[in-house]
Amino acid sequence: MHTTDTLQPEPSVFDFQTNIQNLNRYKSQGIHQIPKELLKAGDRTVRSQIHKLITSIWNKEKLPEK
Repeated sequence: MHTTDTLQPEPSVFDFQTNIQNLNRYKSQGIHQIPKELLKAGDRTVRSQIHKLITSIWNKEKLPEK
């Protein structure tokens, strides 16, 4: 099957870390309802787990079940 969608690589750890550092504090939350301050305050373990979750969603193209 031919598709016109351009495949995008999954978000790298570097991109993820950079984007978290560049988040604007005290702005309204996105549709995910995760406060930016929580993401910025998370340590390496928290950020690693969030990156794994994002990568899983990216590759499966599906949100995890509860």
